[in-house]
Amino acid sequence: MSAAPFRPIDPASPIRVLLAEDEPNLGMILERFLVSRGFAVTTVSNGRVALETLRAECFDVALLDVVMPEVDGLEVLRQLREAPMPPEAIVITGNGTIETAITALKMGAYDFLSKPYRMAEVELLVKRAWEKRMLAWDNLHLQSRLRRATTHPQFLTQYAPLRAVLSLIDRVAPSAWPVLVTGDAGTGKDLVARLLHARGEDPDGPFVEVNCAALPASLLEAELFGVDTGAFPGADHRKVGLVELAAGGTLYLDHIGELEIALQGKLLRALETGTVYRVGGTQKVPVNARVIASSARDLSRMVQAGSFREDFLRRINSTCLVLPTLRERAVDIPLLAEHFLGQFGAQSGAGAVRLGADVAAVLERYRWPGNVRELRNVMERAALLATDGVVHAVDLPLGVDACGAPRPTPVVATDAIRELDRAFADAALLEGLTLEELERRHIAAVLDRTHWHQGRAADILGISPKTLYRKIREYGFTRPAGGARP
Repeated sequence: MSAAPFRPIDPASPIRVLLAEDEPNLGMILERFLVSRGFAVTTVSNGRVALETLRAECFDVALLDVVMPEVDGLEVLRQLREAPMPPEAIVITGNGTIETAITALKMGAYDFLSKPYRMAEVELLVKRAWEKRMLAWDNLHLQSRLRRATTHPQFLTQYAPLRAVLSLIDRVAPSAWPVLVTGDAGTGKDLVARLLHARGEDPDGPFVEVNCAALPASLLEAELFGVDTGAFPGADHRKVGLVELAAGGTLYLDHIGELEIALQGKLLRALETGTVYRVGGTQKVPVNARVIASSARDLSRMVQAGSFREDFLRRINSTCLVLPTLRERAVDIPLLAEHFLGQFGAQSGAGAVRLGADVAAVLERYRWPGNVRELRNVMERAALLATDGVVHAVDLPLGVDACGAPRPTPVVATDAIRELDRAFADAALLEGLTLEELERRHIAAVLDRTHWHQGRAADILGISPKTLYRKIREYGFTRPAGGARP
């Protein structure tokens, strides 16, 4: 038995009430009264239909008559309370016995009413039950709201094109339209998503982040949409999906280019219809979250290649924000470096840490393939190694000296690297290679150059770690002894 947890974004949305009453005249009178008071009411006349309706739709409050055909109200209540976030239940009894009321309360009913009752009493109880349900829903997201209360996302920049992007963020944040954020790895796509949420209509709502590259499609579908009891062996309990948990807030789909085609179709349908089904379920679950997606890949090229749905791209691309690389916004490098040093100096207890005079040239000459994320990591290390609160060029693991010239670095002269170098040096050799073989050799060479640091290799190759792992398996690569971990 289930009823999906759901919090409407619009405070004016009517409270949804299921009225299960076997007396037709009384049910009609109570329904008309509740509708006149602004509630959205669905009326059924027996317990079996009540259970079917609760499986098919979501309600905030259920008014359950104890005496009903086929299935009584207490049995409906028992099955209803098995759901993770069921509607609040008010039990209506005609005999008014204390035993019935106590049983209903022990089973989790919000309250009970004895016939005959006053209409005003029903209205008051329904409103209070709804308020309790909303409070329970808010408590699910208490931790994330507390984190947002103490964390204020900042995007520091002096680069004019990026300031224009930030201005566009301020304009689109209050809307409910989907936003696509693109840019190389480490350029700040996650930060932009949090800015859009923090400056949106409901910054206190949930911010649910989904890494589409972290799980295979079968597991990701279950995480996104939830799982009904018995959907597959081992599914002993109903699991609420991330789409449901994001109701009233933001659903952030990171690395969206890694979604399988089939899952793209299911998400597209969910966004267009406003509903989704849990895995193995038959109940429609409302989709009521603002969608933000991000990708370091060129989705338009993926559409041309047939690996990304064009209609799905149009759906998530109402507004597209393109983030520049750190090389493009070189004017921001000193600003960001000082900012990160201030953060890490305070965290490490080292106090104020500043950049030495010999550092500026090193920072400017380096190409920053990992963008802002790499700069942040470098400054964290530099803050720990700083002598007397000053960071010098030797403290920066960037492969360039204080004059900006490249430092000689040892290169592992493996067969893969030598073969690839010879192939690129002699165009005739390329003619004998298939595209697949060229890709295999290139990946092997990059893995060797990075000493099998798969995270860094993925950045250099311009693909996600998930894609690199798949390529390693496809080509049968084996990590050499002593190879770095990702």
